[in-house]
Amino acid sequence: MGLLEKLQTNVLTADGAMGTLLYSYGIDYCNEELNIQKPEIIEKIHQDYIVAGADIIQTNTYGANAIKLARYGLENQMKEINEAAIQIAKRAAAPGGQFVLGTIGGIRGIRKSDATIDEIIATVNQQATQLLSGNPDGLLLETYYDFEELSATVTHLRKLTDTPIIAQVSMHEPGILQNGLSLNDALHQLEALGASIVGVNCRLGPHHTIQAFEGVTLTEKAFLSAYPNASLLDVEDGRIVYESEADYFGKAALYLREAGVRLIGGCCGTTPKHIEAVKKRIGTLPPITNKIVTPRKPIIIQEAEPTVNQPLHEKAKTERTIIVELDTPRHLDTTTFMEGAEKLNAAGIDAVTMADNSLASPRISNMAMGSMLKLQNNIRPLAHITCRDRNLIGLQSHLMGLDALGIHDILAVTGDPTKIGDFPGATSVYDVSSLELLQLIKQLNEGVSFSGKSLRKKANFSVAAAFNPNVRVLDRAVKRLEKKIECGADYFITQPVYSKEKMEEIYEATKHLSSPIFLGIMPLTNSRNSEFLHNEVPGIKLSDEVLERMRACGEDKERSTEEGIQIAKELIDTAAELFNGIYIITPFFRVDMSLELIRHIKEIDGKKARENSYVQTSN
Repeated sequence: MGLLEKLQTNVLTADGAMGTLLYSYGIDYCNEELNIQKPEIIEKIHQDYIVAGADIIQTNTYGANAIKLARYGLENQMKEINEAAIQIAKRAAAPGGQFVLGTIGGIRGIRKSDATIDEIIATVNQQATQLLSGNPDGLLLETYYDFEELSATVTHLRKLTDTPIIAQVSMHEPGILQNGLSLNDALHQLEALGASIVGVNCRLGPHHTIQAFEGVTLTEKAFLSAYPNASLLDVEDGRIVYESEADYFGKAALYLREAGVRLIGGCCGTTPKHIEAVKKRIGTLPPITNKIVTPRKPIIIQEAEPTVNQPLHEKAKTERTIIVELDTPRHLDTTTFMEGAEKLNAAGIDAVTMADNSLASPRISNMAMGSMLKLQNNIRPLAHITCRDRNLIGLQSHLMGLDALGIHDILAVTGDPTKIGDFPGATSVYDVSSLELLQLIKQLNEGVSFSGKSLRKKANFSVAAAFNPNVRVLDRAVKRLEKKIECGADYFITQPVYSKEKMEEIYEATKHLSSPIFLGIMPLTNSRNSEFLHNEVPGIKLSDEVLERMRACGEDKERSTEEGIQIAKELIDTAAELFNGIYIITPFFRVDMSLELIRHIKEIDGKKARENSYVQTSN
């Protein structure tokens, strides 16, 4: 009798965690390598679960794909590792006739940039081919946080084989996937794609897993499965532990059965004792064939409050828009900063933009200074957000705080690594890249948190992305812009450009894009400043002409300032003809230089307006 036939009339018990037991043995390297290095350890664990009462065991291949094995330099042993795993499991199951599942683990978490769907499918195909060659009773897809990845994997495998497929999602919040999709909808979609058994595993303990299944209706063809963790994890003396009594886990299995689950196993923290408790409680109880689900009250997500000002990206599509970067202080005296921002605002700019600890050096947070600008002086702040300093928890909290303060203009950037800043020993977080950050911000605009949970209200962020055009092959940089637009970028802000020819090249390469571009202009202050920017600052390159003009000023400060402003004005003349958006970067807090450039832009626009008026009058 096959696995699916057995599930028609029985609730089956699966095994528990493999990694938890290996971790308890002091093994903290690639678990899958043990299939060929120490197969006796893996076989012993399989046997322990069988003795405990498991009807089903899974191969030790959760991370045995080329992408994950590459972390250990084992990608070329993928075939050998998977073949050994299926042989070990088959050998352990042979005496008792237990079912054997070939396990394939999810690759993506929050970071979609970890691997493309094409790369994932390619490595899944390789691994599945090896597992299927061992004739397993099914393929178990487990710990998939990214529903796009799981859907694509199920679709591909169903074309590859008729073998039963168990597809299990993982949730951050009970009943909701990280993309906001309900568990019920997700499981029914997986069934429609061809999964034979659909369910959940990992992240949540028994209590929240049961809670998640309360809103799940029975599927028509597929069966339901659940592999909860032993409990929520804890850290004790630097080691990960799970506080859970085996009998508690066994009692939870009864509730899962009542929720319609027919395949019950364990994930992180579970041991043969937990599986023994499940088998003892479930025994020969028949599966549930009817289930009444009480609809949950729909969560109403409030619309975002309308913004007071027109979004910068909307304005820049039709008219001149000027933003000026002003670094927040490295010290606690904010007087000069506030005075400078007031002068810039009085000159008629559209927003003051503030970096997020640029060059990995600490400054007063731009959230704090942005709030002061907005509340005290009615100045529009544009806050940069890097992926460097905050994990996912901190990023969402920070963004929620910005929304609460009414700061809706932001620039999402990856951020300079900490090793170049004031604290080279500090860690860089980088839970996500700027691409994922763009997607997550737009998810907040839908009222959905990073974990998929409702935020009860939509945010209203207008999001810029960075654009470095100072590269040899501009087409590649433009391709990345197109990717950022797909991820949610509303407009782009460039690194400073010091060549009219480069500006024209940028215009030609990007004129097909509907997203506005703010062309970066940063006046040079002296020759040493220009040499430093050209040779040491990533993303900035000066033309030979500009370098020579600044060198000619020598140590004459006044002449250097005048020449730096003149060069910037000449660049603005070209930029203003090609782009509506102008991004002025204030150097060394020289607000006077930025004010001079703002006046120049206003003069250009005034002259153009007068010329247009004259033409219209003449006609």
